[in-house]
This record gives sequence, C-alpha cells and structure tokens, in this order.
Amino acid sequence: MRFIITGRNIVVTDSLRTAVEEKLGKLDRFFASETEVHVTLSVQKERQKIEVTIPVKGHIIRSEQESDDMYVSIDLVEEVIERQLKKYKNKIIDKKQNAAVFAKEFVEEVPEEDDIEESGDVDIIRTKHFGIKPMYPEDACIQMELLGHNFYVFLNAETDEVNVVYKRKNNSYGLIEPELD
Repeated sequence: MRFIITGRNIVVTDSLRTAVEEKLGKLDRFFASETEVHVTLSVQKERQKIEVTIPVKGHIIRSEQESDDMYVSIDLVEEVIERQLKKYKNKIIDKKQNAAVFAKEFVEEVPEEDDIEESGDVDIIRTKHFGIKPMYPEDACIQMELLGHNFYVFLNAETDEVNVVYKRKNNSYGLIEPELD
C-alpha cells in the first residue's frame, strides 16, 4: 500500500506518519501493493481529525474520525475501515453466491405484468429510522457507494434541505432537490 499523507492546520511529523503507516498498514492484507491510501490529518478547534479514502475498483472505502488526540483518531479510523472492508467482502461473496444459484436468464428476466400483483393497495412492510447529518452531495455519493445502495437520502449542508443522490445507469450520479410550490 502506498500512503499519501497530507496535513491541514497541522505539520505531519515523522511520528504521526509512522503511526498512520503502522496502524493502517495492518490493512495491507486486504489490498494489492499498488493501492493508494489517501490520508488527511487536520486540526480544528482542538479536534484532531483523520480522513482516509481508499479507491477500490469502482468503489471508495472511506472513513473519518475525530477526537481530542490524533493517535486515538488514527486507532478509531483503522477499526472502522477494517469493518467496512469485511462488510464489502461479504457483499461481493453474497452476490456471487446468490447469483450462481439461479440461471442467468432467470435473474435478468423482467417480470410480466401478469406476475405483478395489481391490487391497488400499497403495503409498507418495513420502516427504517436513521440519524441524518448535514453533508455535501459529493460526500453523500461516497456514503451511498460505501453502503452499496442505489440512492442515499441526506440533509444538504449547502441548502439545509433533504436531498437524494442516486446512481444512474452509466455509473454517473444524479441529485434530487425538493421544489416547494
């Protein structure tokens, strides 16, 4: 793994560089040797923050952690990324194993109208609740990719409105903004 370490409002000392490389170096068993790991260390009002971004074949593994101590932040971010990598690996294995059980034609088949129930009733079978924090659309796209979803609902930090980003068929992204009448 190749580390690209930058600092904002902080000088990246040799000891910080060594701590990042040793802690995040434990993740090298997950990656090829040419994988780039982008690390940004920053200090804002006594908060020590680390942001780690690892591009992985069409996906991005990303985490940011902050605390009162940069070394604690480094420990926290390593744990989060390792959990994300294990989840990402399981998703890949699950998709391949599940798809292998069915014929390709069956999996890709579009259901006929007769197969779709036309009762007119809508049954909501599950409700999810989640904390929502302000973020920028680009950050929402990254979160959406990390979760492996096709869309992501978030509070836009610029407009203070609930927005949705979604993945388009050509692997680009779209943004839905509310328009109040």
